[in-house]
Amino acid sequence: MDEEKKDLSVDGQEAEIESEEETETEEEVKDKKIKNLISAVILLAGLFVGSLFVDVAQMIRGGGFSQKALSSTDVFSSAGKTWVAYTEPIVKVQVISDDTCEACKPDEVLVGLKQALPTISNEKIDANSLQGQKLIAQFGIKTIPAFIFSKEIEKTDLFAKAEPFLDKQGDFYAIKSAEAGFPIGKYITTPEISAGDIKLGSDDAVVKVVAFGNFQSPTDKKYYQAVITPMLKDYADKIQFVFKNYVPATATQATSAALAASCANDQGKFLPFADKLFATQDSWSKVKDATAMLKGYAATLGLNTGDFNKCLDDKKYQDQTTANLALGQSFGLAATPSTFVGNELFSASDNYDTVKKAIDGQLNK
Repeated sequence: MDEEKKDLSVDGQEAEIESEEETETEEEVKDKKIKNLISAVILLAGLFVGSLFVDVAQMIRGGGFSQKALSSTDVFSSAGKTWVAYTEPIVKVQVISDDTCEACKPDEVLVGLKQALPTISNEKIDANSLQGQKLIAQFGIKTIPAFIFSKEIEKTDLFAKAEPFLDKQGDFYAIKSAEAGFPIGKYITTPEISAGDIKLGSDDAVVKVVAFGNFQSPTDKKYYQAVITPMLKDYADKIQFVFKNYVPATATQATSAALAASCANDQGKFLPFADKLFATQDSWSKVKDATAMLKGYAATLGLNTGDFNKCLDDKKYQDQTTANLALGQSFGLAATPSTFVGNELFSASDNYDTVKKAIDGQLNK
């Protein structure tokens, strides 16, 4: 009996020992698997470091490429793309446009900008959205598409060249598209009408026609006679016509004629004086000093010569003429005649029927 118990206890002990051995074997297997996995991770990490510029720590954190590896190359491939290194920072560009305007697409300008500054990253903003309207008001934007750059543009080579055409507001720069010569999709504002401007018609008129002109230009003469004269005849009581002298600062005779026309306007004689200036353009525009001739025209037209002569001699409207030049340049006007009917711009290539259609369209809104 005791011998049987002893045998059983021995057998039980052996069974228990055998069970412990099996348990240890499973743990060892698990341990080996873990060690093999760690080894695999280390091995793969090493491969990544050598081929994809990824540090082990960065791979775990998802932090990107190794700065050490990147500093040794200017170009590499990853994820099916070729990456090129630039020394300039990323410059964010807010592009204000209008999908309803075919001419307002910014693609052409963006291609040019990317060639000059490959590190730009653009964000499209609808001109009619709340954000778009806020930016338009903040920067006094006159045309679209419009482009607003982040402050990082200051750190680029392009900045020195573009700075004269940039308007800074806070940490952002809006490029003066018209002055910089960017293609204009459409004007979203009209030239300001000031107290010193030559104005015909009521200030309450629904349609404003603002003409920038130069009395010395033969093209302006032709346009005035073919477009402006019949327009004033047909719409004198329906529109307000505003004439802004637009002459280069160095154009002596053109400036004298501009000042004289403004002085004639003081006495309600702008139209007859303008007719006279264009009719005699070949005469006064070729003399060294046209002052005497201009005063003679005033006398012939029945103006108060005392007031007119003083106005001309004092250059009463010189500041207004200078301001008109700056205003026209801010709208990108490269030549005269340039006529705005509302926010539509017309030039010498447009005939009266085209301008008339625009006026009728705005009157019928």
